[in-house]
Amino acid sequence: MSMIQSTRNQICAALIAGCLSSVAFAQASDPAAAPVTHADKKAAKEQAKADKKSSVAQAKADKKKTDAQADADKANADANVKDAKKQ
Repeated sequence: MSMIQSTRNQICAALIAGCLSSVAFAQASDPAAAPVTHADKKAAKEQAKADKKSSVAQAKADKKKTDAQADADKANADANVKDAKKQ
């Protein structure tokens, strides 16, 4: 049992060390650490515009979906009332 636990501890330690070295490498090679150029600023501005347009379009689509669902729910409720009155 002790040998299995020792092996498990060694595996866990190796996995943790591997993760930490990956994080350290990712931080060292982070392109965001490089100086920001005019092109980078322009690209970021264009991306922000695109993100805003996307958010607005998504909000409009969500509103249409909500409105359509509300209409369908109302029609269903009206049909239920009509059926109840028939009986």
